[in-house]
Amino acid sequence: MRMGFVTDDGRSYKTSLSSRREFLAAAAVGLVACARGSHSLESRGESQPDDALLYVGTYTEGTRSDGIYLLRMDRRTGNLRRVGSVDAGANPSFLAIHPNGRALYAANEVETHNGKPTGAVSAFAIASDTGALTRLNEQPSEGGAPCFVSMDRSGRVVLVANYAAGSVAMLPIKADGALAPATKVVRHTGSGPNAERQSAPHAHCIVADPSNRFALAADLGADRVFVYRLDLDDKSLRHVEGGDTVMRPGAGPRHIAFHPTLPLVFVANELDSTVATLRFDAERGALSPLDIRSTIPPGWTGTNYPADIHIASSGRTLYVSNRGLNSLAVFSVAASTGALTLEQMVPTEGDWPRNFSLDPTGRWLLVANQRSDSVVVFGRDPESGRLTPTRQQIAIPSPVCLRFHASR
Repeated sequence: MRMGFVTDDGRSYKTSLSSRREFLAAAAVGLVACARGSHSLESRGESQPDDALLYVGTYTEGTRSDGIYLLRMDRRTGNLRRVGSVDAGANPSFLAIHPNGRALYAANEVETHNGKPTGAVSAFAIASDTGALTRLNEQPSEGGAPCFVSMDRSGRVVLVANYAAGSVAMLPIKADGALAPATKVVRHTGSGPNAERQSAPHAHCIVADPSNRFALAADLGADRVFVYRLDLDDKSLRHVEGGDTVMRPGAGPRHIAFHPTLPLVFVANELDSTVATLRFDAERGALSPLDIRSTIPPGWTGTNYPADIHIASSGRTLYVSNRGLNSLAVFSVAASTGALTLEQMVPTEGDWPRNFSLDPTGRWLLVANQRSDSVVVFGRDPESGRLTPTRQQIAIPSPVCLRFHASR
């Protein structure tokens, strides 16, 4: 069934329907698939040379969300405006854009899909002139509640983390950007001391290393970061024996970020509000722990769950989002050692900050506040990495993931 990507001036672009459970606060909340209709969204004029395109993945269950939203940001002022939306099936929460800029992939974060115990990954073509999305196809993620998608650095395969199933999978990308069925699924083993959240493995992310020879997967339930060898010829993931690192018991590793020049990996730990620094031996594919720092102020005793983590392209600043404290922790990164120092704790001007993103110029940082239905813009000093409120924000229902189109 084909439907339209609609803008306020009446233009329609071809797209179509496609059909994680997320744990909120201290409890798990199951999200169930549902069909959604496309709707018009506000648009304020044509694209300008200083505009940047931004895609927003959302949760559709129980909200007014239409699916994936397309925004334009004025890179001079940080002002955001909505262009349109596309129905991308149920809960198109986490997004990834192909390195060539011509395709986008969304994790449909549900536990059943077409009557089977799996979520899905949907593929879309990106129009070169407008950024509009046209659905290419979808494939089962081969595990329940896929909550993270990424690509290898050559753009040949999609990697997906299935939270409920505690598994990771590889799906080849066809020449036109569509997805082939999964060629490899690896189920994790292990558990942690948190009986409610760690009774079983819960894969939370999987990312290719800078050399594109390995992939690292953070598993919240197993308290472990797994290391896999990426075999792109055989379209396979092979576990590297002795390569994994076991985190502090009850840490709950969620997301990871590679330092751009040093052999370091930073891990946001959801359950103990810390960020861990690991050394990565890229010859052997082996991780080893180095340091751990808190993402919350000394003495703060409220409930908090870190979510996303990113490092600036300069390697000098690291950011972690805190759900509960509702803040961004801003760390300086020592140039020679990678040692972290907490420099700022910035309120996100909303509730439950999930994913956040630095724009391609490095002048802006945008935060998706899931529970307060807002995307908030912060000014960023490219030299110091410090953030400044701008009072710029836009209402988006249940936003989860932000992805800039780097070529624009």
